[in-house]
Amino acid sequence: METPENEIFRDSIATISQEGKRSWIYPKKPSGKFYEYRKLVSYLLLAILFVSPFIKIHGNQFILLNVLERRFNIFGFPFWPQDFHLVVIMMIIGVVFVILFTAAFGRLFCGWICPQTIFMEMVFRRIEYWIEGDRGKQIRLSKQPWNAEKIRKKSLKWFVFFIISFLIANIFLAYLIGSDKLLEYVTEGPLENLSTFISLLIFTAVFYFIFAWFREQVCVIACPYGRLQGVLLDNKSIVVAYDHKRGEKEKGRAKFNKQEDRPASGKGDCIDCFQCVHVCPTGIDIRNGTQLECVNCTACIDACDSIMESVHLPKGLIRYASEDNIEKKDSFKFSARLKGYTAVLVILLGVFTGMLFLRNDVEARILRLPGQLYEHKEGNMISNVYTYKLVNKTTEDIPDVHFKVISHDGTVTTVRNEHFTVPKQGIAEGTLFIEIDAAALSGDRNKVKIGVYSGDELIETEKTSFLGPRSYQ
Repeated sequence: METPENEIFRDSIATISQEGKRSWIYPKKPSGKFYEYRKLVSYLLLAILFVSPFIKIHGNQFILLNVLERRFNIFGFPFWPQDFHLVVIMMIIGVVFVILFTAAFGRLFCGWICPQTIFMEMVFRRIEYWIEGDRGKQIRLSKQPWNAEKIRKKSLKWFVFFIISFLIANIFLAYLIGSDKLLEYVTEGPLENLSTFISLLIFTAVFYFIFAWFREQVCVIACPYGRLQGVLLDNKSIVVAYDHKRGEKEKGRAKFNKQEDRPASGKGDCIDCFQCVHVCPTGIDIRNGTQLECVNCTACIDACDSIMESVHLPKGLIRYASEDNIEKKDSFKFSARLKGYTAVLVILLGVFTGMLFLRNDVEARILRLPGQLYEHKEGNMISNVYTYKLVNKTTEDIPDVHFKVISHDGTVTTVRNEHFTVPKQGIAEGTLFIEIDAAALSGDRNKVKIGVYSGDELIETEKTSFLGPRSYQ
């Protein structure tokens, strides 16, 4: 089936030419109200990103994602592998929130909060404008032969890009291994930690490749969120949209002529200046409608508003709006679909909050030693051997830890120390024996409840199975 002429643009993307080669995007430097707001939001988020690994709450790094040692801190709360169910719920909450947010406001996250967009548009692109100039100068520099000016500007840009990529790699490493360990490695020098330094250079190369060459193609080609957007949006979703009713009118777009009465001529308010296209960081024409390449960065809104102001026409030809708002002048409504997403999100948040408050500071696991049967001892006592593991999730040592049988008349004997200390954010493990009077057993398999005490305080309980002889059922 042949594609309609007005939909041909959907068969290709701006970053790839018809020959299949890379088509470089040279966006014009944006300016305007929304761009200033985005700068404030971006620099605030960048400050949070760079500072978070070095903030400590009760001795815990604010955010730590140490996969190798299986240690995670989220907003200062430590999470261990035993808390994996909480991490899963957090991830589900994040997915539901993204679905709700996208269904209501489109790809707003991409333009305002996404680290890729913030680094690309507010850091690397601004450095490019500073060194090479705006759109026209960048295009001329790219086309000119490799003379002294081009070598100087390109070399300086690539060097600065590499330094910033190296800094970003260090910050991400602080999230992975911890800021204390990172500072220790920096103090010791790269030769003392060669493997870590090589990993750091690999991360630097990845970031450099993304921001120096791959750039907007991350959003257009690699990121799945653009595809997800197409599934979640509907006619009521608020997106960066072109008001085609006003822009086209009866006679369509036309160049501006200050000698004519524009409203009476029947021509649309769009003067076909292409400023919205030139300023777009992904190279699309927003006048073609909602496209997966659009990251809702608002650069086209600022550019269009500036042109409308200069030709004395009303602003808002490109604005945040829904399709129903443009077609029917309908205002935003909290639809049944959004209410359903919100209800699911509230329920998940309630479950997560409850589980977070019910989470113990100490996690205990007491398991029978595999392959070992019970042992019959003097005084009609039955003994089972177990392994135990105690995880201290707090930032304080837990002293004088010992075990007691709560459910039955019995004793607990640890192989090493009867009383020991569980180190802060650490693990204590070992072997113990539980002895119970045979008369207290109700069969060959019994459930016993073990209490974990710190001094006289019960800090955790754990249930485990206890084997006994059938003759005592």
